[in-house]
Amino acid sequence: MRAFIAVLLLGVAFADPTVYFKEQFDDDDWEQRWVTSKHKPDLGKFVWTAGKFYGDAEKDKGIQTSQDARFYALSARFDKFSNEGKTLVIQYTVKHEQNIDCGGGYVKLFPSSLDQLDMHGDTPYNIMFGPDICGPGTKKVHVIFNYKGKNLLIKKDIRCKDDVYTHLYTLIVRPDNTYEVRIDGEKVESGDLENDWDFLPPQKIKDPDATKPDDWDEREKIEDPSDTKPEDWDKPEHIPDPDAKKPEDWDDEMDGEWEPPMIDNPEYKGEWKPKLIDNPNYKGKWVHPEIDNPEYVQDDNLYSYPDFGAIGFDLWQ
Repeated sequence: MRAFIAVLLLGVAFADPTVYFKEQFDDDDWEQRWVTSKHKPDLGKFVWTAGKFYGDAEKDKGIQTSQDARFYALSARFDKFSNEGKTLVIQYTVKHEQNIDCGGGYVKLFPSSLDQLDMHGDTPYNIMFGPDICGPGTKKVHVIFNYKGKNLLIKKDIRCKDDVYTHLYTLIVRPDNTYEVRIDGEKVESGDLENDWDFLPPQKIKDPDATKPDDWDEREKIEDPSDTKPEDWDKPEHIPDPDAKKPEDWDDEMDGEWEPPMIDNPEYKGEWKPKLIDNPNYKGKWVHPEIDNPEYVQDDNLYSYPDFGAIGFDLWQ
C-alpha cells in the first residue's frame, strides 16, 4: 500500500483563527522542511509526486511512500504553542492508490522536545489521528490521546475510507472537552472526551462493603411443591417392535437368540418435572449499590496540551 499525503493543516481557533502549521508539498524544497529519522537504517523513502492520477500534474503533488513492507518516519517542526482555551483543528488529505492491504496513513502531533533524528514508534506524542488499514478486519480512523503518559484509544469504531481516491480527514478538539471527526467535510463521529476515552476512572464504583443478603431470592419461577408425578408417567423410551417377526432363515445356534429390533415408544413422556409457579419470595434481580469513586478527580482540561511543536508520520506500510 502507498500513502499519498497532499495537504496538512494544523491550527487553533479562538476569536481569530491561527494556523500554526501548513504544508502543501507544492515545491521541491519540502525535504528542507521535513526531517527523516535515523532511528532505523532501512526506513522507507517518501517521494514527491502527483501519483498515478491527478487533476494537475504540478499542483496536485504530494509525498508518497515508495516501498512496501517498510517503516517510515518523517517529521517537521513549527513554533511551539498550547491549545489551552482554544479549539484545535488537525486536517489533511490522504490518497491510497493501491488496492488496500495493510498500512497506516495517520499523523502524530509531538511536543517541541521531539528528537527528529531519533523519532520511532515508541516516541511519546500528544495526539495520533488518521486512517489505518490492515486486512478486512481493520479499517479504522485512529484518534489517540496521550494522557499522563498513557496512549488512550477511542472506544468507538470509526470506519475510514478504503478506496483509491483522495479523502480529507479532520479532527476538531474543543475546550469544552468535546470532539468531532470529519471525513470529506462530513461529520462521522463526535462526543465527549471523558465518555469516549478512558482518561479518568469511573465516577461511580460498586460499594465494596455491600453484599447480597443471604435470603435474597432471585428466582422468578419455582417448581410447584404440591405437584406430583402421575402414576402412569414412567414409560421406557424404546420398546421392542411389536410388528417385527423372526426371519424364517434365522438359526438360533448360528445367529444367537433372536430379539426384535427396538423402536421409539409412542407412550414415552420423557423426564417428569413439576410445573413452575410464581415464586412468592421473589425479590427481583439484586443490584449492587454504587458509591462515589474516591479515585475519581474531575479534569476540565482533558483536551489541553501545554506544548505542541512538531508533526510527523510514523508509519508501517
